[in-house]
Formats: sequence, C-alpha cells, structure tokens
Amino acid sequence: MAQKIRINKAISDCGFCSRRKAEELIGQKRVTINNKTVESFSTLVDLDNDVVEVDGEVLKLKTKIYILLNKPSGYVSTTSDEKNRKTVLDLIKIKQRIYPVGRLDYDTTGVLLLTNDGDFANLLLHPKNKIPRVYKVRLNKEADLDILKQLERGINLDNKKARFEKISPVSKSDRTNFFVECIEGRNHFVKNMFQKIGYRVIKLHRESFSIFRDDIPIGTYRYVTENEVRKVKSLYE
Repeated sequence: MAQKIRINKAISDCGFCSRRKAEELIGQKRVTINNKTVESFSTLVDLDNDVVEVDGEVLKLKTKIYILLNKPSGYVSTTSDEKNRKTVLDLIKIKQRIYPVGRLDYDTTGVLLLTNDGDFANLLLHPKNKIPRVYKVRLNKEADLDILKQLERGINLDNKKARFEKISPVSKSDRTNFFVECIEGRNHFVKNMFQKIGYRVIKLHRESFSIFRDDIPIGTYRYVTENEVRKVKSLYE
C-alpha cells in the first residue's frame, strides 16, 4: 500500500521549498493535487500516484543536495530578487533547484548552507534546536567591554528577551573586533543587538553554523558529505 504524507512535506521532499514556504503556497491557492486546489495543510498525498503541481509545475521526488557556501559580500540570500541584485544561486553552478537555509545579509559574508531538503533546513532553523552560530564582528568604534557584557546577560529587543551566548575580543588589545556566539536566527539579529547599545556593525562574517565552518575560500562552495548530514541529524533530531 502506498504511503501518504502531508502535502507540505511532499512539496519539501520534492525540493521545491521548505515546509513553511509550502504552507504559504497552499494558503495562496497555488498548489493542486490531481488538478484540484489544495484547501488544507493536512491534506495527504501519494507522490508515486498523485500529480502535485505548484503554479502548474509538476513536482517529482529529487535526489537531496546539500551545499556549503562561503558567501561573499554583494549577494542576497534568496532564490530571486525584486531589485535584480545578484543572488547566492549565481555562485553555484548546478541545474537542480536549491534554496538557502536561512539568510545572511547582502553585505554579510561566511557560512551559508543551501539544500533541497526541507526537513534538513527546518532542523537547522527551528528555534527549539538552539543551533549555535559564531560570527566575527567589526564595530564602528572602540567598545567598552563592560557595556558589551550586557549582551550576554540579555536585553530587550523588539519586545523580546535576547542575548548572546558569548562575546569576546579577537585579541586582548583589540576593542573593535569581536567574536560572537548566538543561537538566535532572527533577521539582522547581531547588527540589531549592537545597535541597541550604541554600536554599528561595519563588517560581519559568519565563521560557523552548527558543525559547518568557513573552511573554503570566500565565494566558493563544496558539497556537504553524507557523514556531515548524519552528524547534524544525530545532534538535533
């Protein structure tokens, strides 16, 4: 007997987008099963026998792809851009559809994962998993360490408690460059935290995300190994 799965998972398994994005598409009435518009997120589908379409495109199960990019500045972390700016997909020369796991700002560099595995993306992005991220930050002026320690204790950011897990200077004599570890994934989180206490981030680089590090030249990418995927799943599932 064929196994049926929820429609949002089916769309994700086909590598079209994440489950969360799939729910947006369903809500916009852009998804059909056997030519009938999907009305409910809980709708079940059999990918071997049913025809699932998004905006008229028939979805099929695809080989799962995992890529680590050391993102350069000057690229947006989306699959397309309304301002016609270059996207991270312009750096990756493959035919299969993939999408970024989260985002780095246009001018932010460093570790960015891309995949067509929605479950893997959700595993890394879900707040309950508290995935560590380490950034190297350059500030616009020398910082008072006692003031910066507020960010470890926690501050109010957008009416919500927010904190860094750890903040430390790059060197003992340096008061403008810092390492920051956090588990938050909110947009512009690191920049907004420093801005809240009177500092502006003028350079931001993500050195690591989960087990992945910036171990390749800036602007290049590599495929994530099966062992790395298994390790991430063993840590957070």
